Amino acid sequence: MTQATEPDGPAEPTGTRLMVGVFAAAAIAVTLLTWSKWMPYAAKVPGLAAGHGWTGSSILQVGDVRPGDAPSWSAATSFTAAYAHAVWRALLAALLISAALQTLVPRAWFLRLLNRPGRLRAALAGGLAARPSMMCTCCTAPVAVGLKRRGGSTAAVVAYWLGNPLLNPAVLVFLMLVAPWQWTVTRMVVGTLLVVGGSALVAWLADGRTPPPSPPAVPAGPPPSFGRYLRVLIRMSAILLPEYLVVVMLVGAFRGWLFPLHAGGSGLLVLLVAAVVGTALVIPTAGEIPIAQGLALAGLSLGTVGALLITLPAVSLPGVVMVGRAFGWRVTAATTAVVAVGGVLGAAVLLVLTA
Repeated sequence: MTQATEPDGPAEPTGTRLMVGVFAAAAIAVTLLTWSKWMPYAAKVPGLAAGHGWTGSSILQVGDVRPGDAPSWSAATSFTAAYAHAVWRALLAALLISAALQTLVPRAWFLRLLNRPGRLRAALAGGLAARPSMMCTCCTAPVAVGLKRRGGSTAAVVAYWLGNPLLNPAVLVFLMLVAPWQWTVTRMVVGTLLVVGGSALVAWLADGRTPPPSPPAVPAGPPPSFGRYLRVLIRMSAILLPEYLVVVMLVGAFRGWLFPLHAGGSGLLVLLVAAVVGTALVIPTAGEIPIAQGLALAGLSLGTVGALLITLPAVSLPGVVMVGRAFGWRVTAATTAVVAVGGVLGAAVLLVLTA
């Protein structure tokens, strides 16, 4: 699918105006990530290191909803309120950073960074670019949409979207502190395979099997502009936030049916349910940890836990809706399918490590 990018404009700006735009974008990103991600995560580590136990309960049980419960308005509103409380800072940061990338940074700069020759190299670049932002799949969606709209390659942008939740350095540290070491290794190994190999595979499936051509010359874009920044921010918020809210409420309302995993569940069917359904549920950053721990203590098989460690954070129904138009539905569907397969691989890896 051909992805529309920004229209050509005057020559790429140089000099003071360019540097002011780049500096402003960098300041926005660093300030917001420090406020919404880096400082809160750093503050959480000492408590986890001292207690070696996760504080807080599973967001899927907010409002006393249990697996198998029928959909309800109460389930929708309680889940949405809890989720919004957990992610509002990161979502705000993502919208502001995405608008900055689309309007304040010259296209040629970050396209040289992301659009590397070859799908694997592009996916590796996208995965590495995701490490500092450490967002959940929904909060990173606006940034990924912005990258795609500015001409980011499929492999790089999908890797950025998946790399934020799957290879989040803070979550890996949290897992090391509160869970068996096999869980962390499973997440790192399968997460890396999905972010790099899976994103390259998605690009191969969606863009065609022929080798990608050399990156074309990047058309010049309009100069950095605070007015354009505000217009892009308002337009993006007006489109993404309402659909995000609606889908999160639907997931919350139907979570009893979407997550039918009970204590003592085992077997191939339960594992496949976890691999598929885990891709639909939406959770905040590190929300998979209390869910996986609670289910493991209740008797869920380790294979199913391994699947959830991959599928719960990687994609979600709200995230899919948010990126669908920018990525193209073929890319979005292929990414979701690859993540579900990755969940099965996560189950196999965890079972091997704990054998």
